Amino acid sequence: MIGKERQDVISSTSNKQVKYVNALVKKAKTRREEDLFVAEGLRMCSEIPKDRIQTLFVSESFSKQPECAGLTGGVRQVETVTDEVFRALSDTQTPQGILALVRQYHYALSDVTRTKAESGRAAQVMILERLQDPGNLGTILRAGEGAGVTGILMDAATADIYSPKVIRSTMGSVLRVPFVYVEDLCGALEILKKKGIRLFAAHLDGKNSYDQEDYTGDMGFLIGNEANGLSDETAGQADTYIRIPMEGKVESLNAAVAASVLMFEAARQRRNQK
Repeated sequence: MIGKERQDVISSTSNKQVKYVNALVKKAKTRREEDLFVAEGLRMCSEIPKDRIQTLFVSESFSKQPECAGLTGGVRQVETVTDEVFRALSDTQTPQGILALVRQYHYALSDVTRTKAESGRAAQVMILERLQDPGNLGTILRAGEGAGVTGILMDAATADIYSPKVIRSTMGSVLRVPFVYVEDLCGALEILKKKGIRLFAAHLDGKNSYDQEDYTGDMGFLIGNEANGLSDETAGQADTYIRIPMEGKVESLNAAVAASVLMFEAARQRRNQK
């Protein structure tokens, strides 16, 4: 700890805590085993509930900034490192001097599939299959919060939501939007359908334009892999195929862009319903 119990500054990149952070940054397996993720930057660290922070690392330069006291106050363990060591810890080009090790969030399938009958709010679930790009996943989570999604459902082959690139892209939404990974996506979709959640697949074979459907009830959007789209098995679970009309020679959109178009159409319809 700093200030109260310990004043020493970590000055070596071979320090065991530095190596521990580096392992958490680089390896999904380590993040799973330790049940932690790394969040970096002033904005992100200011949004994390302090009781979820295991350790906060600050650079010597940042420790002298006026905002440091407010961010470190109430945190169980704070470590100060030299600026050079912090650069070694950081996963960004221009580190801001603050980084947190945060306890992971855990949700059940029931947390992301609550229907209007269960919560008073119609379900709007984003269902992602084999999404690989961390930036896409983070953007969908961030845009999803803005569009009012009620949860994110992912198969086990989708990118790790706790990778530093995803965490940065979410801009804090990962702290607020419930999400769950499942081994058997089709089995999970059957559960959703039994609950009356209507499934719409963004698909090149869609006959109706996305803005011709009604998304005001309990529903979910299926979004597939960036290169290959949805598998036939998963697409076959959809109640309806929809398409986003294109002009020019464009055949399809980036997964995060397509998801955002759909989510905000659902949000528009729901606003107009009120």
